[in-house]
Amino acid sequence: MKFPRSSGVLLHITSLPGGNGVGDLGDSAYKFVDFLAASGQSIWQILPLSPPAEGDSPYSAYSAFAGNPLMINLAGLVSEGLLTQTDIDETQHTTSHGGSTGSGSSHDLASSPGGMAATVSAPAVSPSEVDFVTVAARKEAALNRAFERFQNTASHPLRSPLLAFCKKHASWLEDFSRFEAIMCHLDESDWSKWPMELVTRQPTALAKWDDQLSEAIHYANFKQFLFDRQWQSLKQYANDAGVRICGDMPIFVAHESADVWANQSLFAVDENGKPTLVAGVPPDYFSKTGQLWGNPQYNWDALEKTHYHWWTERFGSAMRQFDLLRVDHFRGFEAYWEVPASARTAVGGNWKPGPGTKPFDAAREALGDLPFIAEDLGLITEEVHHLREQLGFPGMRVLQFGFDNADDDFHRPNTYPTDSVGYTGTHDNDTLVGWLKQRKPSAADPLKSWIAEHDHAADEPVYWQLIDAVLQSDSDTAIIPMQDLLGLDNAARMNVPGKAKGNWTWRMTDSAITPELIEKLRGMTERANRA
Repeated sequence: MKFPRSSGVLLHITSLPGGNGVGDLGDSAYKFVDFLAASGQSIWQILPLSPPAEGDSPYSAYSAFAGNPLMINLAGLVSEGLLTQTDIDETQHTTSHGGSTGSGSSHDLASSPGGMAATVSAPAVSPSEVDFVTVAARKEAALNRAFERFQNTASHPLRSPLLAFCKKHASWLEDFSRFEAIMCHLDESDWSKWPMELVTRQPTALAKWDDQLSEAIHYANFKQFLFDRQWQSLKQYANDAGVRICGDMPIFVAHESADVWANQSLFAVDENGKPTLVAGVPPDYFSKTGQLWGNPQYNWDALEKTHYHWWTERFGSAMRQFDLLRVDHFRGFEAYWEVPASARTAVGGNWKPGPGTKPFDAAREALGDLPFIAEDLGLITEEVHHLREQLGFPGMRVLQFGFDNADDDFHRPNTYPTDSVGYTGTHDNDTLVGWLKQRKPSAADPLKSWIAEHDHAADEPVYWQLIDAVLQSDSDTAIIPMQDLLGLDNAARMNVPGKAKGNWTWRMTDSAITPELIEKLRGMTERANRA
């Protein structure tokens, strides 16, 4: 697809200010859309919306289709007649239950149904953090109250819309809500440790547990309905303001997910539900020992026999939620790094051929054009580039990767092709200011000489010059992380690959967006012909 020349900002929902300890789908999200429109931006890129299975990471979710209830705005439930302000105030004193795994997911609550640093100048904006465990407990307490009020109001106007939602999304919602109800009841997210009758999904056992946990299943449906209702309202507001939402789809799903449990034949798991082959990547510029993600590999032969139905359903769900979609770890469709489940690192894995264009071809037959962006970072071969070109997806170029080697200019803004998306950095990178402060350039620093050679807003701090360079590049699309626009250092970094805990917590402050920032960004965007 041909993307129009445009630009946008990367900021995850949980990083928004306001709310009750975590960014959500309330007023701050609508105000952020207003900021994007006022500053000439037409894309809002976010991270996956799915409920995290472990370590708070949205890239390891217990559903590829569901939304994260942490993002539900409680004030919006007051206007729906589901909560009162008193309910919200009282539940904000709720603390997390003992024995929490710390993932921040609702299932934690088992009782619930360089050398250039001197040139860097940045505004004084202090980042704040999300305490996922505490926030999850408080949000769950409030959502429980909302559900109780809904159940006790026979004539509530949301009853018919809820039934319609459940019917429309039954293909994934039925197993998801069953999974979440059982997971919470047993206080066990690893479904391979459930009673064997559930591991093997015996129909009589499923019927028995559906009856036993009917209220919890209804509650799971209810939360997904509320999330979807608020998300679709926000997306419509953004689209009406000329802002497209760019989502993010991890190629893999967590083993502890409704997707793997309900579709075991499509994944590399044994007869007891245990993974046999898992995903990761070999050593690259993110990690010297590679990354062992632990997600079960796909059984691509079995998927092909279904004409990739599961993938078409997944792509279709994403296209309903988003206007654009970044497909994470795109190279896995050409070849993927397969690691035995017993391995302790990813170093001993092997490359295996992927399905190529087949899942996308099947999806196009059913869905039409696919407005996708291929995340083609890491160890990328000519075969991966060829696959991306066959499919017509733009790839990614990341400025921070462009100055490690004086002879490698692939990621330097002056080389970006039109069919690409240019970034200063991604959620896996340090912030631009943090990167600048920690660089240890050689005497012949390629960044220093490049800046001197390319006049980009020369009277601005270095990080603004680099933002301007990406905006001025030939890439059809340019995306700047919000932390870079704010000039924040590595205290505002979103994720450190390979670090198990402490990621995903950064939040923007209420005072971060100023008229001066809007004016500066709009001016740069207009000069780059992207507004």
